[in-house]
Amino acid sequence: TLAIEFRNVIAGYSPTLTILHELSFIAREGELTLLIGPNGAGKSTALKTLFGLLVPRSGEIRLDGEITSGVPPRRMLERGVAFVPQGRNLFGGLSVLHNLELGGITIRSPRVRAERIAEVLARFPRIGERQHNQASTLSGGEQKQLEVGRALLLRPRVLLIDEPSIGLSPIISQDVFRLLRRLADEGTTVLMVEQNVRSALAYADRALVLEMGRLALDRPAAELLRDPDLNRLFLGGIRQS
Repeated sequence: TLAIEFRNVIAGYSPTLTILHELSFIAREGELTLLIGPNGAGKSTALKTLFGLLVPRSGEIRLDGEITSGVPPRRMLERGVAFVPQGRNLFGGLSVLHNLELGGITIRSPRVRAERIAEVLARFPRIGERQHNQASTLSGGEQKQLEVGRALLLRPRVLLIDEPSIGLSPIISQDVFRLLRRLADEGTTVLMVEQNVRSALAYADRALVLEMGRLALDRPAAELLRDPDLNRLFLGGIRQS
């Protein structure tokens, strides 16, 4: 079954700055789909447009067959789509617990919110141990776990995550990739932008390669990982690890 579908989407940051040029792709339900390509290819823009932070100028975006082009972020959250953007997105001066409470503010029932926070703390024991500490005191990997955990409070059917390994050591990056793989195995549709291409391919189901705002390649991740021409083919200056 399809979860996400882009159909000839044109989008950008101004009428004169078009980033996505008739972009079309499918990300299937319950799979970890990797968006890769050179800098400026439109990967982050695709996530922002899907989440409603950018309104496409033309084309369609569908979620489970329903058109969601231009639906604002709050409504996308209500439809089960969560977005973890690039960089650190925590309230550093607040405790881990307070960050989670703010992340669950749209959950109307205090009891349900408390139950879900407890589930997140159980899923991430390191975060649970530090729940009363300021978020800024966590390590980079722990902060990323907290960001993902906060997104999971809303029980998303679709998780969009942009460059989760930025600033993390290779070992911690692997932990984050394993977590995303587990979420996909549990039924969450994960769409990830990531520059550590080789590492991420090992955990993904499919890889979508973007070039100049268009889909250049759609292949099973394992097949692409075995391709001897992986570096030369399309990745240009992207760093490998």
